[in-house]
Amino acid sequence: MAAGSCDVNASYDIKHLLKSDALYKYILDTTVFPREPECMRDLRLLTDKHQRGIMQSTPEEAQLLQLLIKIAGARKTIEVGVFTGYSLLATVLALPEDAKVVAIDVNQKDFELGLPFIQKAGVAHKVDFREGKALDRLEELLAAVDGDPAAQYDFVSISDFLKGFNAELAADPRVDVCQITVGDRLTICHRLV
Repeated sequence: MAAGSCDVNASYDIKHLLKSDALYKYILDTTVFPREPECMRDLRLLTDKHQRGIMQSTPEEAQLLQLLIKIAGARKTIEVGVFTGYSLLATVLALPEDAKVVAIDVNQKDFELGLPFIQKAGVAHKVDFREGKALDRLEELLAAVDGDPAAQYDFVSISDFLKGFNAELAADPRVDVCQITVGDRLTICHRLV
């Protein structure tokens, strides 16, 4: 087995929708794990052992997130639902050196499990962690944006339950939207000008 590879364990197995575990393992072993930075792999393996490890983003979802951030040229981002910070680490690694991510979670204790990996990767300066309920922290950010283009954000990742939000996006003619079956699901949307 390659250095980054792993058996398709239960937490990954229930998050992918492929009909073949062998195909899923092939994707992980040929495309995802060889490109996963060591700091992300180490944090992923630590989080796999967490009692709520199922909450972690899948490695292929983190890889897609990084690609989208780079394609979008994102510089100011928000991540809601940090947990131990696996997808947060993927985000900050994909961002330019002078970029920032506002990371919001109700549980700073779980975030602190992943913080040493973020620090070891040398990207902690890009993270602005804010503990609290997402709506409260987002209201604060929205108040700061009010008419100030410099305070606007160009990429947002939300891990909270979004069934109602997805329905609103699907009905909103101001956005392009696509739900894809990566991880436990991923909705990508783009605001139309």
